[in-house]
Amino acid sequence: MLTILGFAMIATFLVLIMMKKMSPIAALVLIPALFCVLVGKGAHLGDYVIDGVSSLAPTAAMLMFAIVYFGVMIDVGLFDPIVRAILKFCKADPMRIVVGTALLAAIVSLDGDGSTTFMITVSAMYPLYKRLKMSLVVMTGVAAMANGVMNTLPWGGPTARAATALKVDATDIFVPMIPALAVGLVAVVVLAYVLGLRERRRLGALSLDEALGRGRETETVPETETVLVGAGAVAGAGAGAGAAGARSGAGTGGAHGGAGGSGAAAGTVGEPEDDFKGLDPDRPTLRPQLYWFNALLTVALLTAMITELLPIPVLFLIGAALALTVNFPHIPDQKARIAAHADNVLNVSGMVFAAAVFTGVLTGTGMVDHMADWLVDTIPAGMGPQMGLVTGLLSLPLTYFMSNDGFYFGVLPVLAEAGQAHGVSTLEIARASIVGQPLHMSSPLVPAVYVLVGMAKVEFGDHTRFVVKWAVLTSLVILAAGLLFGII
Repeated sequence: MLTILGFAMIATFLVLIMMKKMSPIAALVLIPALFCVLVGKGAHLGDYVIDGVSSLAPTAAMLMFAIVYFGVMIDVGLFDPIVRAILKFCKADPMRIVVGTALLAAIVSLDGDGSTTFMITVSAMYPLYKRLKMSLVVMTGVAAMANGVMNTLPWGGPTARAATALKVDATDIFVPMIPALAVGLVAVVVLAYVLGLRERRRLGALSLDEALGRGRETETVPETETVLVGAGAVAGAGAGAGAAGARSGAGTGGAHGGAGGSGAAAGTVGEPEDDFKGLDPDRPTLRPQLYWFNALLTVALLTAMITELLPIPVLFLIGAALALTVNFPHIPDQKARIAAHADNVLNVSGMVFAAAVFTGVLTGTGMVDHMADWLVDTIPAGMGPQMGLVTGLLSLPLTYFMSNDGFYFGVLPVLAEAGQAHGVSTLEIARASIVGQPLHMSSPLVPAVYVLVGMAKVEFGDHTRFVVKWAVLTSLVILAAGLLFGII
């Protein structure tokens, strides 16, 4: 019964979100509360929620101060050179823009933090997508998949969890998987190329003047257009499409259009003005004289994260305080920077604590254990020698519907034990367990995805409908490559 109710709870949540009948934060709270009562454990709801909040509180703290820290780094121009190079590559060509989105997200993902990746990627690319009327779900989908592949880095989380749960070395999991993960990253870039071609066919490859709307009689573009981080200041040299006056559109990028899922145009004439300004190369928050200080501080912070010098929330707390104090020594300026990023902080931290209700009920009632046991028990005995393949396939739905902690510490040891009984090594099981990360990064239980869809003004349901099929395909490509290369 608990197994059925567990799957029913997850299905109800996803259906209501995708049909836009409830907001994610309301669904994450009310649906598990209802099912907790149906299970007959309503009296323990408070305990389950407190347990869930306690387990996710460090994640919420980490995300809060990571958003402030990297928000300040974006404000002061630390990432402008990387963004400038990507935007020069993109020009005003939809195909190049989508591929550039994948490349930028993959490069920034080296820091191991999804929220940072999405903040930088959306800040750079959003105005381009809006001005060219490209589908915003293409941007969020490609960014999420690129980050999902890179999330398998040893300091990214899943690999470390697998290593801890199975008591093996993280490098023994990750290093042999590099060829398969590289194939997965290439697959994301190829997919971005294909989606970009579809966008190009739908919209055409515009010149810079056309991208900025110059010379059109049907719409008026303000003369105070802001060119993104100086890219494309000369016509044809870059992507100056990021206007300060980019119009908002429906916010979803039209996830429903076209066989390719590229959707309808992201904005139309006469819609309200969008207050998302992108990265202004002349913004007053730039601190070029402190560029190397900020670069060294960020490198030191990432090094401390990788070496586990201190807990990650503490590192980001200290880093955010230092970044604010050095770059903005005056208290009113510090308050202004915190206020500028308050929306993201509130949205993400609120979503984390709402997700704590969902995970707390799922775990506390025992539904997650019954679901995992049922899935393992359904594996045919003849598949025992293929437990690497089975683990890889199971990692897709399980890491999507469960937290990484629940999967790696609750389910993976059971799969590893079953594999060992059939002569499959623990390392093979561990490597197979990380192939589902491209899909996992769009899970409703991943706080960073709400940074992505929130900044991109995309409905979570639209993002889900678009990205799931492509993320599953990417994960299967990684699994196939792992099997082909004899890694899994």
